[in-house]
Amino acid sequence: MSLRVSNLRLSLDEPEASLPAHLARALGITPGDIDSWRILRKSLDARVKDQFQFVYSAEVRCPENEGRLAARALRARRKRHGEISVEQHDEPPFQLPRHGGQPLRHRPVIVGSGPAGLVAGYFLAEQGYQPLVLERGPAVRQRIHDVQAFDRGGPLNPESNYLFGEGGAGTFSDGKLTCRASGPDVRRVLELFAACKGRPSIVYDYRPHLGSNRLPAVVKALRRRIEALGGDVRFNCKVEDLDVAEGKLRGLATTTGQVAADVVLLAIGHSARDTLTMLLARGVPMVQKPFQMGVRIEQPQEIVNRVKYGPTPYEAKLGAADYNLVARGPRDLFTFCMCAGGHIIPSVSAAGYFCTNGMSLSDRTSPFANSGLVVTVPPEHFPGNDVLAGVRLQAEYERKAYDVGRGDYLCPIQGAQDFLEKRRSTALPPCSYARGLVLAEMAELAPPIVLQALEHGLPILDRKWRGRFLIQATLAGPEARGSSPIRMLRDPATRESPGIAGLYPIGEGAGYAGGIVSAAVDGLRSAMAIMAKYAPMTTR
Repeated sequence: MSLRVSNLRLSLDEPEASLPAHLARALGITPGDIDSWRILRKSLDARVKDQFQFVYSAEVRCPENEGRLAARALRARRKRHGEISVEQHDEPPFQLPRHGGQPLRHRPVIVGSGPAGLVAGYFLAEQGYQPLVLERGPAVRQRIHDVQAFDRGGPLNPESNYLFGEGGAGTFSDGKLTCRASGPDVRRVLELFAACKGRPSIVYDYRPHLGSNRLPAVVKALRRRIEALGGDVRFNCKVEDLDVAEGKLRGLATTTGQVAADVVLLAIGHSARDTLTMLLARGVPMVQKPFQMGVRIEQPQEIVNRVKYGPTPYEAKLGAADYNLVARGPRDLFTFCMCAGGHIIPSVSAAGYFCTNGMSLSDRTSPFANSGLVVTVPPEHFPGNDVLAGVRLQAEYERKAYDVGRGDYLCPIQGAQDFLEKRRSTALPPCSYARGLVLAEMAELAPPIVLQALEHGLPILDRKWRGRFLIQATLAGPEARGSSPIRMLRDPATRESPGIAGLYPIGEGAGYAGGIVSAAVDGLRSAMAIMAKYAPMTTR
């Protein structure tokens, strides 16, 4: 019998190895009566200072008779004390669809090796479809060298940077694996990441985090699995055009030659603006979509630790503290991609533009904390009614930031209090951005809807922290690449692009995801739609 035991609490000093004993005691059985167990969820209860606890939900398998007695006892106990709860656990297993019978003339092609593309490629390869993954940038090892050279002041490589290359933008995006969705497919994706050199705990942690130094190994391991299962990954191969005839896909024109294809998954990411322009010209249906835009705020990590942990140095056990805040107003201002013990980085893929993002390493030991401070910008605030108007809005302020940064990708920065009091900062503050800083006014680097939300919301966030949110805080910007301002249309059942048979838009760039895990799950679901329609490949 499978039971779900919830709200089991352990002190910070107690090892997880003691969980079986606690589970048995809670169920009124002996540890020997437990056939197997696994953690389903782990979170931190930090509501009471100096009384922090880890809270677990776990699945316990035990013989039928012990299970019934335990469930009855726990239900009675829950009614009396509201403590540990138990219920029968009937989570459906993850299942791939039965293979379809329609033959494929060519193996499926995946454009982009971000989370959506790699996960789709893995499951297609596992099931015998021999996918070909096309990546415009280089393998992750070369990409790391190019990013490090850029941070030291070198030139921008437009095909190998923080956004383009193996792993996509997710490779340098902190490695947060949170996802609002749940279910067997979400869990299967997390299990895959854990098996590809990720931590086992990412499957059940409430806010799982890998770090930008661990993500390259995960990406590389996932790619090697695709190759070992019969797939191929082709680097430095940029898709330049679609070959479409009579509403059906026939192939792709790339920088390395023509690729025949009747099934293509578009996992281009949210920053491939040149590819978006080409797709629109080729008639791929897409529409405007609200997206997140704002600035990035940075504070000393020590302040964040003391706000969350109080005077007790819990960071020695729990690591650098994070936060998730919202200031309600005419336009809600909310934190996004908070990087505890992290670094501000340039989210740049094209010469002449500048945009911020954040990342942290697995140990989160930087003395700085940073987070996006963004507002949702609806299409009525875009400069025009055409599909790419939101992209133009991003580009407008990214171009201004580049010019402010003296054409050398210096990061524009301003004291948070100076912004609110509408005065220029007079001295460069300490900052985690590696390439260099320039004093600027955020009022010139964000549209009015963002500035209004900042002016209204920053004092609210400061009051929530009793005056500690803005002290020593700086603003850097703009932050414009948090999500895509377009959505490629697709049939809800087949997941294909209307009017172009065989074209499957997926992930963040298509407007259907907002993070590593949600993009990966979106890729998996479209791969499953392909499996349900087509038979696996028998030959190359």
